[in-house]
Amino acid sequence: MSLRIANREFVPRLWAVLLTAALIGAFVALGWWQVGRAREKQAMIESFQRGTQSSVELKGDVTVDELPRYQHVRAEGHYEPARQILIDNMPSQVGRPGYRVLTPFRRAGSERLLLIDRGWVPLGATRQELPAVFVSPEFRAVSGRLDTLPAPGVRVGDAGVASDAGWPRVLNFPRQQDLEQALDAKVEARIVLLDQAAPNGYERVWRPAMQFGPERHLGYAIQWFALALVALIIFIALSLRRLPGAALASTDSTSGSP
Repeated sequence: MSLRIANREFVPRLWAVLLTAALIGAFVALGWWQVGRAREKQAMIESFQRGTQSSVELKGDVTVDELPRYQHVRAEGHYEPARQILIDNMPSQVGRPGYRVLTPFRRAGSERLLLIDRGWVPLGATRQELPAVFVSPEFRAVSGRLDTLPAPGVRVGDAGVASDAGWPRVLNFPRQQDLEQALDAKVEARIVLLDQAAPNGYERVWRPAMQFGPERHLGYAIQWFALALVALIIFIALSLRRLPGAALASTDSTSGSP
């Protein structure tokens, strides 16, 4: 296939067509994937903002599985402070190493434990020196947002559940089954992020679970789309060839006498 454009001829080679098509397709697909990730992050932010517009009482037949993520809830019952979980490798808002404190909460009339995330506490002087996280088991009301358990980007190994370990028990990114094994009880699939103003909590600056916002994904998308455009421009430039006759005509016109 060839196409004449002024004094040049567009003669793409098959390998160049295939390579360029593959590159453009990949760059555009990656760009749209980043756009999709930006939309997901934006939807998560909007869901977090909507969470406190209303509060749901967790009583009767209401279960956390029926409610959206970040929904604000309220429950009555009592803590079970003798069996608490410290989630390891949890940084503070300024990056200090420490734990997130999960305390089992027994709701009236419920067979499952509701885990209350009471916030972040720092590491002790040594790994063997665990923080004091006791809370009274008296009857009370707790409130906060529903959320999923913290999860790593890539899971390596297990959570470190040991039946002979003491309490509070340190676990590394536990899953629901890990918590049920450690507590020897059924637990709800979601946890409650204790309200910042609620008593018996630690550092709590809750926000949507994301490393960065949708703006960065949109920036990455623009970069991928720009690379697709660059690939197309390079393909066109390398496929244009000056016509021999046009070159001679240009030489004659510059060397001729008036």
